[in-house]
Amino acid sequence: MRYLKLTTLILLAGSFNFKSTAQSLPVGTPGAEDYYRRSQLLGQLDSSVSFMVRPVMPKSAFGKKDVFYLEDETRYNLLDADHSWGLDSGKFKAMLLPLGIQNQINTHHPYGWNDGAMIPAKGLQTVLSAGIYAEYGPFTIQFRPEVVLAANTGFDTFDKDHYDVIAARYYDFYNNIDLPARFGKSAYNKAYWGQSSIRLNYKALSFGLSTENLWWGPGMRSSLLMSNTAPGFKHLTLNTRKPISTPIGSFEGQLIAGRLESSGFGALEPEREYFFNPLYVPKRNDWRYLSGLVVTYRPKWIPGLFLGITRTAQTYSDDLNSFGDYLPFFSRVKRVVGDESLNQRDEHSSIFMRWLWPEEHAEIYFEYGHSNSTQDLRGALLEPQQSRAYLFGLRKILPFNKSRDENIMINVEVTQMQETSADKIRTVNSWYLSKSIRHGYTNRGEVLGAGIGPGGNLQSLDVSWFKGLKRIGLQLERYVHNNDFYFYAYEDSVDPRRHWTDLSLAANGEWNYKNFIFNAKLQGIKSLNYQWYLFQGPNDPIWVNGRGAFNLQVQAGVTYRF
Repeated sequence: MRYLKLTTLILLAGSFNFKSTAQSLPVGTPGAEDYYRRSQLLGQLDSSVSFMVRPVMPKSAFGKKDVFYLEDETRYNLLDADHSWGLDSGKFKAMLLPLGIQNQINTHHPYGWNDGAMIPAKGLQTVLSAGIYAEYGPFTIQFRPEVVLAANTGFDTFDKDHYDVIAARYYDFYNNIDLPARFGKSAYNKAYWGQSSIRLNYKALSFGLSTENLWWGPGMRSSLLMSNTAPGFKHLTLNTRKPISTPIGSFEGQLIAGRLESSGFGALEPEREYFFNPLYVPKRNDWRYLSGLVVTYRPKWIPGLFLGITRTAQTYSDDLNSFGDYLPFFSRVKRVVGDESLNQRDEHSSIFMRWLWPEEHAEIYFEYGHSNSTQDLRGALLEPQQSRAYLFGLRKILPFNKSRDENIMINVEVTQMQETSADKIRTVNSWYLSKSIRHGYTNRGEVLGAGIGPGGNLQSLDVSWFKGLKRIGLQLERYVHNNDFYFYAYEDSVDPRRHWTDLSLAANGEWNYKNFIFNAKLQGIKSLNYQWYLFQGPNDPIWVNGRGAFNLQVQAGVTYRF
């Protein structure tokens, strides 16, 4: 506390002469967020910004006058109302933030990730957001709450037809993570603080309290440690608003101390029993403390190259006893006597790279991480594949019609969360699971990192036409659900036909018109062996069909910019 007070006094003493530009562009903002990254690939934006610590603050990072409007766009006043206010002295400014309405329908079962406040649900759900931004000297307030309304219709879950022994193994796995199959039996309604923050800003630094979604790392479809799949959580943050230049290159980063909440729901609905005993083991009624750190470095001598590292650690609030528990990055993990695998903390780390080539309008990137690794340096070098996950990707822009500033963009990304160690699988040690922090690496029932979840693998191909904010594209994906559970549950009779695999094709896009940004997505998902189920009995032939399912996902939204 003494160090916090000292830091605050230093910032207050020296900051009043500096113009505050701390308005952020929320992670996942339709149209606008990826527009900035595409513009950087085209060589139209500062190439020193990594885009690996988000949300970005375009006013600070790129000198943009308006976060949500392009330089050549005309601002219309369709509602005939003032959208901004200020004092003649310029010390106080306020403005209305965009009004957003996002809708999603899944016709058969929950599907999708990177959708913030939305929950995994069948049926219609809607997220509403609006707000106001104000600044006075170095102080800024961004108030942008979100409300989610979900029909949360019933659907066939894992508990319908599987043998009891397989259901018991399901609970062995999902008792160690807070990932409910369904969020209750009825409609789900929830209000969040959303993309809100209170900040004190000084030059390139910003300190404050925030509930914004975060994204760490270079991935487009996935991030190993921090994405917008789960709702944002309350956190103290000390972060850069733009790169900090030094004689050896530039740095960006963020240090957070946050509070994670549970979903309040069990693993399945209804819960299962085994030999008349309940399989679901209730989790601790306690919030979790999350500390996290991300640092990126752009070497002065290699143009366009960004290197980075992330670390997170969580523990239950009742177990916070020392200063090392609040900032545990350089302290040793405390182990429970008698069980080498049980830690009082749940830790994840990753290294990543993004290499930007503006002249070629291209970038390559990767992220490689470890989860609760107990190996020493020698073990890590001999068996680097244990408890690992990774992603890599490539983006390339091809000129389509230079006279009209039209382009084609190709994006390929692969994410592998599946465990490679048979011993880890047998002892139910997967990414995002924890035997001591039994909520796992989640917030309100959804994974903080890669939305495909533990044991999942994803291959994605996107091809898009774009011009400014306008974009129309096709997306082809192959998603394998939780192979760690598959090998754990069916280890006595592993059947190569039983993998639950989704093949999907989607048409999507964004389109700006006057004050509006429209976004839409139509995706067909064919599930093979849905919920890992085969129609197989003792007398069935070897080759039998699995249970198939077809899900149609429809997304439609509109953002009104004042």
